Amino acid sequence: MLKFKKGDTVKITAGKDKGREGKIEKILPVESKALIPEINLYKKHVKGFGDVKGGVYPLPRPMSFAKFALICPKCKKVTRVGFKFAGDEKNRICRKCGKEIDNK
Repeated sequence: MLKFKKGDTVKITAGKDKGREGKIEKILPVESKALIPEINLYKKHVKGFGDVKGGVYPLPRPMSFAKFALICPKCKKVTRVGFKFAGDEKNRICRKCGKEIDNK
């Protein structure tokens, strides 16, 4: 089980966007990266052809898990993620307030 999921609110802790917040849009588990809209933007030069207009477009690139931290939905603090077993289920918990992060 991964520590981050799609829809989690995170705060950037390293890089050019340090201090900004965003929601995870897509997880790339093999690469240990996540795509966060409007964060980690780079410019892509596109050549025009047919109906496509050329120009320079900003695109978000995936960011490593090590460069952001989860914001707990209960206590609203930046926290690390822990795990707790409840029977056969493995749940994510906030290390600061101790409450479950997942709402089912």
